[in-house]
Amino acid sequence: MLSKSRPISRLPQFAILGGVIIAFMMFGAFLDASSQGDSSETYPKGFRGGACTIETDALTIGYSGYYLPGDYEIPQDAIRTPHAPIQCGKIPKPGILNITIDLLYPESTRDVPLALRLVKVEANAEREILTIPAQRHQSGVITHAFNLRELGQYILYLNGENAALLVKVPIKVGSDWKDNFRKLFSTFLSKDQP
Repeated sequence: MLSKSRPISRLPQFAILGGVIIAFMMFGAFLDASSQGDSSETYPKGFRGGACTIETDALTIGYSGYYLPGDYEIPQDAIRTPHAPIQCGKIPKPGILNITIDLLYPESTRDVPLALRLVKVEANAEREILTIPAQRHQSGVITHAFNLRELGQYILYLNGENAALLVKVPIKVGSDWKDNFRKLFSTFLSKDQP
């Protein structure tokens, strides 16, 4: 006697797939990562072409950084030093950070005097490390090198005479377990796969 075969249900397979996708989304939310793998506090365009972007109501900047470990000894006959690019202000350990800030929008901010102020965040207070007086940046590019000697969280303020022109560039020296987890599982945490 022939029996009728019942269609195989794919519901358990779809449930498992849905659970895996939800788990990845939860890890991304827990680690506060955007689709670019950077901190979601940065401008939604995030990390693009070697630069990170931050947008405020009055100003949009792009910034990139290059890191040299503090214990690196530059040889006498060096043509150049081996600075390593960093992503969005995340430095593995104390050292020298060369930062470049591009004044992207509006272009009129190139005619406005802007000051730089570097602070270290300590127990909900800020300790000032360095202040650079306000000046115009006609080229639209600001460059400076900082020697960051201590682990911790820093903020580089870019501000004008007008209180609306204020941008905070977060800089983190050292890593914690979240950073190591992100690096280990970066392929799986990224929502945009090429």
